[in-house]
Amino acid sequence: MSEINLTQLGQAAALPDSPDKAVLETVPNPHPGTLYLVRFTAPEFTSLCPITGQPDFAQLVIDYAPEGALVESKSLKLFLGSFRNHGAFHEDCTIAIAKRLVAACRPKWLRIGGYWYPRGGIPIDVFWQTGPVPDGLWLPDQGVAGYRGRG
Repeated sequence: MSEINLTQLGQAAALPDSPDKAVLETVPNPHPGTLYLVRFTAPEFTSLCPITGQPDFAQLVIDYAPEGALVESKSLKLFLGSFRNHGAFHEDCTIAIAKRLVAACRPKWLRIGGYWYPRGGIPIDVFWQTGPVPDGLWLPDQGVAGYRGRG
């Protein structure tokens, strides 16, 4: 395996001030050429409404089929945490996260589900994927029920 140069894993790393300043790091995929799924779940994702500054909360489920690189999880945690003081609408947060991941690790395939908790009485769920699911990829349900309120 080639040398891995990580700047965050195994050492103190502060939460980035913004998503633009966050660094997503990757490591070589130990099974290139094997079709498999990696899932990250962030059940306590937070960002800010860009208009009111009020906090928004979501559960993110990120599925990807790696190619040559894997996303290093500590750098992902810091990247996601950088949204805590970042003002953006639900759609922008969800799609921006997906696009940064695609740029960082260039997966065979990626999808994201952003399951946002209601604000103003309306839940907003945001879904995106890079294209059709690759043939032969086992793709489990994301496991997050649609918001049902008290009913």
